[in-house]
Amino acid sequence: MRISTKGRYALRLMLDLAVNDDGRYIKVKEIAARQGISDKYLEQIITVLGRAGYVESVRGAQGGYRLAKRPEQYTAGMILRLTEGDLAPAPCLLDEQNECERAGGCATLELYKRLDSAIRSVIDQMTLAELKEIQCQKNSSI
Repeated sequence: MRISTKGRYALRLMLDLAVNDDGRYIKVKEIAARQGISDKYLEQIITVLGRAGYVESVRGAQGGYRLAKRPEQYTAGMILRLTEGDLAPAPCLLDEQNECERAGGCATLELYKRLDSAIRSVIDQMTLAELKEIQCQKNSSI
């Protein structure tokens, strides 16, 4: 499994909003400058996050974006699934009922199931608050 640029940037954007939350709305240009990401690309990503209700926005001179909920209420899995779609490591795991004609005798299916389980256990348990704490620790040790 490989997470695309869109997914990685969405996580970085949400983390930036969490780390820099001081009650005000943050402009995309500020986030782009801190993260070294094109503000045009971040605008596309933040639009997706806004439609999903993950961020709220205000227009105008004092406008910008901020998290719609507390960082504890977001998991990495939520953000990645929104931007990446399903994160299953193999197509045979995409449907609830495996339609593959080889499923009954396929040893690799078990590997894919375990890999999927391991991935889910990490991304669905790690919250934006945990990532924020890690980021703040890393920033203080620099």
